[in-house]
Amino acid sequence: MRAIVTGGAGFIGSHIVDALVDRGDEVTVLDNFASGKHENVNDSAMLRERDIREPFNVDADVVFHLAAQADVRVSVERPGYDAAVNVLGTVNVLEAARAAGAKVVFASTGGAIYGESREPATEDAPRQPLAPYGTSKLCGEEYLATYNRLYGTGHVSLRLGNVYGPRQDPHGEAGVVAIFLSRLREGRSPRVFGDGEQVRDYVYVGDVVRAALAAAGQPDGVYNVGTGITTSVLELVEACRSVTGSDVAHEHAPARQGELQRSVLDPSAAARDLDWRPEVELEQGLRETWDWIAAR
Repeated sequence: MRAIVTGGAGFIGSHIVDALVDRGDEVTVLDNFASGKHENVNDSAMLRERDIREPFNVDADVVFHLAAQADVRVSVERPGYDAAVNVLGTVNVLEAARAAGAKVVFASTGGAIYGESREPATEDAPRQPLAPYGTSKLCGEEYLATYNRLYGTGHVSLRLGNVYGPRQDPHGEAGVVAIFLSRLREGRSPRVFGDGEQVRDYVYVGDVVRAALAAAGQPDGVYNVGTGITTSVLELVEACRSVTGSDVAHEHAPARQGELQRSVLDPSAAARDLDWRPEVELEQGLRETWDWIAAR
């Protein structure tokens, strides 16, 4: 298969590239390195340094669209920039794919789209974004669905939980696992905002890769990619201390305005249609992430 991975030098995208290369596919990375790293690019992949905000062409069977503005705080401060990358950029990806006859697998977001989730959110749960980031991702999903109706394409959107694993940027807004593990490595206290009872659905990057590859064979649709299991921030801190062997205590900071208190996804549709289920439990995933951070 000929595959393009936008954002293929980033955290999740680079893992998808590795999996595609490992199975013998012809892979091209498209990245502008706004947040991606050259060291993440697989040596067996071709590299095109491009910005998805500008139209481009592809020669591929499938486009895995990972390039994005993924920082919630940036989306609040610079909503125009967020929309330019996540909305206009996605339209450019769809147009390039349409010209090539390629399928698009789009990395969307769960928590930022659903808002507060008392129970694991299903794909038909109300969409209530609390920040422009969630709105721009939802808009991208709607563009995929519109192209499917208009052109008879089979694009798929994946609503991801809180993804973690090796190569996660400890300086990114969504990288709490990498942030906690990096601070413990440095002997610094992990910072917990608010009371620490906020819960998230943490899904390992390797499981996300398997879901993305499975989605490439699905006719169309929207799927949650999470575990359905909640972990509080305080529980996560304790788990991080356990895998690092650190006894450094955490510190509390004021709660962040607008932060979700509860976000968890129901992955049953992906299990049914994609034959996908999360395989890596949190402790194992944290150990693999810690091994990578400790070796740097």
